[in-house]
Formats: sequence, structure tokens, C-alpha cells
Amino acid sequence: MSKQDSHHVVHNPGGGWDVKRGGANRSSGHFDLKQDAVDAGRQISRNQGTEFLIHGKDGKIQSKDSHGNDPFPPRG
Repeated sequence: MSKQDSHHVVHNPGGGWDVKRGGANRSSGHFDLKQDAVDAGRQISRNQGTEFLIHGKDGKIQSKDSHGNDPFPPRG
């Protein structure tokens, strides 16, 4: 999986939160509240079938979801 196959919620040093595609310099969206960025990022990730990673203010990954690229899909 390449970096472009992911979307990230990251803290913006100027304040607020950004949704960024992996490897991109520009954000897909900027939000004042982290939850708003998470909601928007999750929707973008679902639409594009990418991995979705949520980072804390320290930059560490807090959680992640896979939308379409799960290497081990559950048996149904």
C-alpha cells in the first residue's frame, strides 16, 4: 500500500485540525474541532476506499480504520 492510499487527521500547528491524503502537502479540509475533521475524513476515506488514520496533537497515531483495502476481510 502506498502513502496515497491513506487519509490522515492531523493537528495544524496554526490551530485546528486538517484532513490530509498521505504524501500530500495541502489539506483536503481544515476544521476547528477534531471531531469534525474525523467525521469528514472518515467520509472521504470511505468514498475513496483508503486507510484512515487519526493522529493526536503529538503526531502519534491514536486509531486507524481500513475502508476497502483491508488485507484480512472478515469471513461472512
